[in-house]
Amino acid sequence: MMSASNNKTRDLAFADDFIQAVLVDNPRDYKVEDGIVVNLSAKPMITTGGKVAAIVPAWKSTILRGATIVEAERAAILKMRKLTNLGGVVFRGWDWLGNRIKSFPRDTPLYISAQDTVGEVTTDPLAFTNEKPTGTAAQRFTLKLNLWWSPGTTDCFIHNEHPFLEVHTQIHGLGRMQKFHERREETLYEDVLMPVGYTHDPFCRVAGPNQWEYPWHRYYADTDSVWLAIELHPVG
Repeated sequence: MMSASNNKTRDLAFADDFIQAVLVDNPRDYKVEDGIVVNLSAKPMITTGGKVAAIVPAWKSTILRGATIVEAERAAILKMRKLTNLGGVVFRGWDWLGNRIKSFPRDTPLYISAQDTVGEVTTDPLAFTNEKPTGTAAQRFTLKLNLWWSPGTTDCFIHNEHPFLEVHTQIHGLGRMQKFHERREETLYEDVLMPVGYTHDPFCRVAGPNQWEYPWHRYYADTDSVWLAIELHPVG
């Protein structure tokens, strides 16, 4: 049943002339003309473009064209508007990561957009990380989104520390999420391709209350790339 709280939409903080980025709370029979649709909840999203409905699992994504989100808790819809001079993000308020991390390599062109806090979600961390099929110990998280941009053949820094749960969705270009035995690229042991519209499985595991263990990992941009970071920060 439709209500006044359905289909509440707003632009995300990083939307601009180059990137369409819309947040939809409680979508119900919401028409998507063309875009990458990300399920920002612990519950399945129901979509349809015809007689047979489809399911987008929790924290996963798809590309819809002239289709409908039948029901979901929260979704982000993103689409590239134009590509010429896309790298000008540096002049449009995006921040070079080296300004935030002193140890970040001085010659790595990795830029982060404004971050948008979109609300709270409730999930069991063990269900989020796929260590349990269903959640029985749910907790509250603050959900934050931002975009990243790098030109092609960029090593976006091997690291293993995050105080939050995260996954990423590819918005433009081709990249990969990679895992390493050590903080050296020759120790690579898993390579996850990231085509447009794809959201990878979580890399971390639950190590304790509000403790997440990540392998050494990085994003690598094969081509000029824009990708979405989805972060779940524990409340309290």
